[in-house]
Amino acid sequence: MEEMKFEIFGRETIKPSLPTPSHLRSYKLSSLDQLSLAIYGRVVFFYTQNDVTSSPEQKSQQLKKSLSETLARFYPIAGRINNNITIQCTDDGAPYVEAKFNGLLSTFLEQRDDPAVIDQFFPAAIQSPEASTWPVLQVQATFFDCGGLAVGVCLSHKVCDARSMSVFMKSWVETSKGSAQTVVPVFDAVSYFPPGEQLSLPLPAPGSNRPGERITKMFVFDKQKIADLKAKTAGDRVRRPSRVEVVTALIWKCVMALSRCNTAGVPKKTFFVTQAMDIRNRADPPMPEHSIGNLFTVIPALINHDDENEVELADVVAELRKAIRVFSENQAKRLRGEGAIQVIFEVVKQIIELSTRDDTDGLMVTSLSTFKLYEVADFGWGKPTWVNILPLEDGASKLVALMDTRDGGVEAWVTLGKDDMALFERSPELLQFATQNYSPI
Repeated sequence: MEEMKFEIFGRETIKPSLPTPSHLRSYKLSSLDQLSLAIYGRVVFFYTQNDVTSSPEQKSQQLKKSLSETLARFYPIAGRINNNITIQCTDDGAPYVEAKFNGLLSTFLEQRDDPAVIDQFFPAAIQSPEASTWPVLQVQATFFDCGGLAVGVCLSHKVCDARSMSVFMKSWVETSKGSAQTVVPVFDAVSYFPPGEQLSLPLPAPGSNRPGERITKMFVFDKQKIADLKAKTAGDRVRRPSRVEVVTALIWKCVMALSRCNTAGVPKKTFFVTQAMDIRNRADPPMPEHSIGNLFTVIPALINHDDENEVELADVVAELRKAIRVFSENQAKRLRGEGAIQVIFEVVKQIIELSTRDDTDGLMVTSLSTFKLYEVADFGWGKPTWVNILPLEDGASKLVALMDTRDGGVEAWVTLGKDDMALFERSPELLQFATQNYSPI
């Protein structure tokens, strides 16, 4: 990739347009918030120059004004986390950075496979100490020479899960467009998961006990290949598999094959994948859709496999569904009771036990495909051309992040050890459906 330079030319702190009322100045973190990692969840939206009547200065002013108004509704996001117990909602605000990129958006998008370059569109790293205190939110607006724009958002995972970030973005976007029907957040997570004093539970990421250099690469499954993959998977055992299911299954199957080929150490007999699951609509009765906080759990799906029988894609999808079904039938009904936190502890304990065994190998999968970010994130100058979350979480040696493509496909950012990646990207079954040469333009 040709040299691409960033220049930061502006920094300011955006504060809520209205002061937070005194009775809302102290916001308690829920027990799930307290358990969540102090990292930033990140997303960046890239926009082509569709609105020639708005200058970069006007767009930036529109972003700042609407962000200020949105923070007045999402007042904890403008606050400061105190000792992992409360947020002091004293309207500290959110840093807003303005930057310039010395090239064309089209040029960048044609060569967008370099994580180090993409990382510069975010105002903070995932692993940032300030995610545990302040700022809860950081924003960076980067302008291209052609008039294109990138809006990078970092939101502390101590306060918001992926659904919460989606709700916040939808509200901000609607405010930017002057909509009278903006999303109203619900701050009730603490009522479901009351806080504990200094509650923490370290959760090792799958593969985190296997050190070594890691490589992150992008693989894209276009709409037609997704249809082919669904056709290959569907049958009596699996009815109407989803895009995320078939892509997750294929990647998991390829990673399992790599693990079986590795003859060093204890042979792997159990393979597991962790799937993040929103619990708002799993609880009975359901929690409000726009509840803000960490209202999710991570569900492990397992396959016990030997080298004698080939695992079929339908088998893998069936195990993914089984894990969610078992949780929904046996544990989700307890999410509205006094022992709700114990439901989460039971799942976490299972993952810790799996992750620390020598005869297991795991894959962490996260997906934003259900949040329709291409549809949501129109600030008033058109839908984004490309959206990216770029996972670079330290500790996870086998990680997959899934996003929609603009035309209905799936984009997978896969992180593996260097040797595993060299084999993975040459997997014949993977290459039957995925490509690394894909432009969103």
